[in-house]
Amino acid sequence: MRDLLERVEKATPADRDRGLDGLRALAILGVVLGHWLVTALVTDSGTVRAASPLRELPHLAPVSWLFQTLAVFFLVGGMVAARGRAAGHRAWLGRRMARLFRPVAALVLVWAVIAVAMLAAGVGPGSVTSLARLVWSPLWFLLVFAVLTAATPWAARLGPAWPLAVVALVDLVRYGLDGPAWLGGVNVVAGWAVPYCLGASWGRSGGLPGRGTGWALLLGGAGATAGLVLWAGYPAAMVGVPGAEISNLDPPTLAAVTFGLAQCGAALLLLGPLRRVLRRPAVWAAVALANLSAITIFLWHQTAMIAVTALGLLSGQALPGLHTVPDSAGWVAARLAWLPVFAVALAACWAAFRGHERPRRGSRTHAPPRPDHLIS
Repeated sequence: MRDLLERVEKATPADRDRGLDGLRALAILGVVLGHWLVTALVTDSGTVRAASPLRELPHLAPVSWLFQTLAVFFLVGGMVAARGRAAGHRAWLGRRMARLFRPVAALVLVWAVIAVAMLAAGVGPGSVTSLARLVWSPLWFLLVFAVLTAATPWAARLGPAWPLAVVALVDLVRYGLDGPAWLGGVNVVAGWAVPYCLGASWGRSGGLPGRGTGWALLLGGAGATAGLVLWAGYPAAMVGVPGAEISNLDPPTLAAVTFGLAQCGAALLLLGPLRRVLRRPAVWAAVALANLSAITIFLWHQTAMIAVTALGLLSGQALPGLHTVPDSAGWVAARLAWLPVFAVALAACWAAFRGHERPRRGSRTHAPPRPDHLIS
């Protein structure tokens, strides 16, 4: 362990901003824990379907405020991309796209085989579709991230105000003027462009704003979000809730974007403390290694939950927090107890598939995987 810590420490450039890596690790952790806490698999008339405790227990909506951390990931992605983009944009972009989509190919292939095997074994198409959708639906995130990454030179100049105005206009047309639902597709890119452009503009400037900007974003974003929820009819949950008339996440609404700006402010305020904590070799090694496998962790965390749920069926009974309907505080307590088991299953997936996120051996366009190469 001591040798590992020394290797990681030596491989880290002296000017590496460890606070940004800490923010990215927290963002991925938030997404993983959020999905594990607000997603349940239940059987309805012999068909497996996804359910959410936020539908049965709406007072748990504040949980989504803690774990809906995608805005922080886009913020850091924009900052890192704007700082690290090489003079040759095409080569730089090719390396980043390969880093993003090699792990996706492995996931799609494995789950295509699993889906065919389940159908051949007699599992109903409805159940197979529910499970596959649970695994594949988060891929929209990588597609949007890829689009924004390709547009980094323009995003750094554009700034967050224009995409924010687009999100507000789309919501006004959709909800205020009874416009078509398909118009919300514009917000899938525009909504996440707000934190990405904010981060890219900070990265392009070569420095980060002070704590005053952090407090302004945090308080202004939180106040705007509270106003939209209390007086404009937006839901309090910052994730999708099955059966809800409006989702703040699919597509992103103005409330989700203002909430994301509040998170960006909080992230800016956290940078200093994170930098101090990450001077400790053991803490930094954990964060660096997590960042090296960030995409693998993101892609396989739902598979880990599904695997534990399926293995639990071997007990011959419905296990609380795993197979039961998420409609009580008892379910929440039981689900919390299952989180370490999900983590072990995810570690197994990580061990099996992390190699797809690393550069190919012998590639001239990739250096050996090191902590200073994490998605940057």
